[in-house]
Amino acid sequence: MSSLTQTRLQAPEASWSVGAQVAVVGSGIAGLSTALRYVQRTEHGRVVLVTKDRLSTGSTSFAQGGIAAAMDPEDGPVAHMVDTQLAGAGLSDPYTVHVMATEGPQALRWLIGLGAEFDRGDDGTLALTREGGHRADRVAHAGGDATGAEIQRALVAAVLAEERIEVIEHALALDALHDPVTGAVHGVTLHVMGEGARDGVGAVLAPAVVLATGGMGQVFAATTNPTVSTGDGLALAARAGARLRDLEFIQFHPTVLWLGPESRGRQPLISEALRGEGAYVVDGEGRRIMEGVHELGDLAPRDVVARTIARTMAEQDTDHVYLETRHFGEATWKRRFPTILASCLSHGIDPLERPIPVAPAAHYASGGAEVDIDGRTSVRGLWAVGEVARTGVHGANRLASNSLLEGLVYADRIAARLAEAPEPVPDSAVAVGAPVPLVDAAASGRIRALMSRHAGVLRTGDGLAALSDELDAIAADPAGSGDSASSSTSASNSAGPGAGAGAAPGTDSWEATNLLTVARLVAAAARHRTESRGSHQRADHPEPRPELRIRPAVVRLEGNTPVTTDEDWAPSLPPELVAELDAITFPLADRRGRGSAVPGDEPRAEFTLPYTSPHQSHVDVVRRALAEDLTAGPRIDVTTVATTPADQVRTAHVVARADGTVSGLPLAELTFWLVSDGAVEVHRPVADGDAVKRGDVLMTVTARTRDLLTAERTALNLLTHMSGIATATRTWVDAVTGTGAAVRDSRKTRPGLRALDKYAVRCGGGVNHRYGLSDAGLVKDNHVVAAGGVGAAVRAIRERFPDLPLEVEVDRLDQVEDALAAGAEEILLDNFTVEQLTAAVELVAGRARLESSGGLTLDVAADVARTGVDYLAVGALTHSSPALDIALDLL
Repeated sequence: MSSLTQTRLQAPEASWSVGAQVAVVGSGIAGLSTALRYVQRTEHGRVVLVTKDRLSTGSTSFAQGGIAAAMDPEDGPVAHMVDTQLAGAGLSDPYTVHVMATEGPQALRWLIGLGAEFDRGDDGTLALTREGGHRADRVAHAGGDATGAEIQRALVAAVLAEERIEVIEHALALDALHDPVTGAVHGVTLHVMGEGARDGVGAVLAPAVVLATGGMGQVFAATTNPTVSTGDGLALAARAGARLRDLEFIQFHPTVLWLGPESRGRQPLISEALRGEGAYVVDGEGRRIMEGVHELGDLAPRDVVARTIARTMAEQDTDHVYLETRHFGEATWKRRFPTILASCLSHGIDPLERPIPVAPAAHYASGGAEVDIDGRTSVRGLWAVGEVARTGVHGANRLASNSLLEGLVYADRIAARLAEAPEPVPDSAVAVGAPVPLVDAAASGRIRALMSRHAGVLRTGDGLAALSDELDAIAADPAGSGDSASSSTSASNSAGPGAGAGAAPGTDSWEATNLLTVARLVAAAARHRTESRGSHQRADHPEPRPELRIRPAVVRLEGNTPVTTDEDWAPSLPPELVAELDAITFPLADRRGRGSAVPGDEPRAEFTLPYTSPHQSHVDVVRRALAEDLTAGPRIDVTTVATTPADQVRTAHVVARADGTVSGLPLAELTFWLVSDGAVEVHRPVADGDAVKRGDVLMTVTARTRDLLTAERTALNLLTHMSGIATATRTWVDAVTGTGAAVRDSRKTRPGLRALDKYAVRCGGGVNHRYGLSDAGLVKDNHVVAAGGVGAAVRAIRERFPDLPLEVEVDRLDQVEDALAAGAEEILLDNFTVEQLTAAVELVAGRARLESSGGLTLDVAADVARTGVDYLAVGALTHSSPALDIALDLL
């Protein structure tokens, strides 16, 4: 990344530094877990953990409801995936959801092993509850409604017990530092708000910087986030040149305690767990507003509830609704929700006497710094985890209580990658990019008011345009909203080299600048997405646009200007499946000749496949096959949708109905994966190339029943076709066993399925001949006619393409010697009898490889092979082999 696109905050030079293998910025569940997991995985690695407040302060400690994981024997990871995908409104990344749900239970057990004490039932098992969007009891909680506080306590205790984790408290992270040669992130600058040896601006030098700074809720006037959540990590990542994604998806918690029209800042959260226990939302007349809106009623996903509340308030010209809980009774309140009860009572509201006034408030950011499956951002050396990261788990809307689990799971993945390839502590690093003018702290209130007005629960294009204009005006005159000398915690009057007009450096101006940066990025993303989806609701575009599902908005900073681009997006697949699919591609080295080009000989661009990786072509094949089933009518499997509940999860067996050799299991799995958006578990007791018997289970698949039945025909079409080829090939291979001859295919394949057909031949024990017309020079009878003879045709190929293998097809014995003389490396003996083949083998005497083709049957295969030919070419393998009978049985 060029430093021309990077910026940094105006700040004094670092007066001190400390080094470590890893710098973690943030002390919530994500940051603490990353630090702990890293030192647990290494013998000598050190971590410096930086936190803006005290170690125990952050969004995690305020989490009330709990942490979601499929721990109940009646539940399962697939059901968790399904609920997460449904809440994500089509934008959750399948593989990241799959990883979180499958690795989640073990991650929660690790947390319990550290000493986190969760509520348990009378039988000693975890007491699990249900929250909005969940169709099963899978939310573990502690202290009734004090889950975050208990998790934070256990993690802090474990961190403090680790000698190789150094903690720096009251430290605001400023900017990334970079290696002067490679440009990789090699540390971070920070300002310590205190006194002592590490006071003022300093630096942590580390080859890996992990951002775990939490959210950006303080960019809105009303939020559930603590005061430290000013988007510092997101702004740091943007200034460092990182790609940001899904920033338009800000989740507004639907039920936040309404404290009056003038209330600002952090508002008390009224947990979704209350609705899980039977609370419901009513208007001022006591009418239940969620009835008929969603199949889950008051337990609908948060975006649905927040949107319904916002519309009710607009229609009734009020600024709050109510949560009815009086039917709980005192015992339930004190046992399950003591923290919320105390909060309500402290504000003069007794939920046993009257409904709780609530309204939506900014809660959770589903987007952030774009990261891969292991937490890497687009900037080398910079990692992100937790709310500051966009893993793809949440999509357009977070499922309740997934955030804590996401932090746990992906913290471990980051720690694992860093432990695998440790790097030395850098000796030095530099700040890059021009300093941006700092915003006066007095502008923060205006930024928050603008964001709540125009980027709240319901948005419009005109409002977002006005928001961008006003935010840009603040950026153009950063000191215009107040006296820059008023910064109450100014660190220095020195603005540093390259400073422009703006407020003096200090904690307040740095935070205000971060707020403005994040606000401008969010506004740009929200303005760009002209549809309603998940937690991004456009009143002027109330419906989703299907094409935008695969056209996400990627936002980055160019200098100090947000730039938004559309980019095509394909959901990720498990790397193990990708490797299998890549291996299906015909394994042929690049044999292109280096002959001189003449007019008309250049490659045909329109026939070039647009795939950067082999597996993408197979994804395209499966998608086109599925489209044949799903393009007509309402574009759904109408029978399955009509007869099968949307949330039903079942297991099915893919079973052989006849003996044979299996091929195509990765393609079948891919089909189930694509239809289910990754909400699937697959177990394969056999592998491609294995011999199977009638009744053998080839694959066990767990997914939504609807997805299983929708994918069934495409998966079986591919599997039965490829297994039929493999079975036929194995029959031929068995017939020539012990002769030294190999069975191979031809280009007589099904249109569009050549790679799959030839792979199936390999599964059956055969070998592949040419994949296409540029793999080798093959002189056939028509070429002989066109060139004026065998010798002339061979010499022409040798002159033009000297590096290509050269093959000649002959149909008479007297042509063999001519082919050899011309330099043929392989001779294809077309329609030769066994006696003629024997004569040809004696004549050639090893000077070229020989293939027998034409007129071959299984009855004569062994006799042909025993003549000494190298190959038996059986074109029928790929164009007329019968399918192997395979079925899918629901359990």
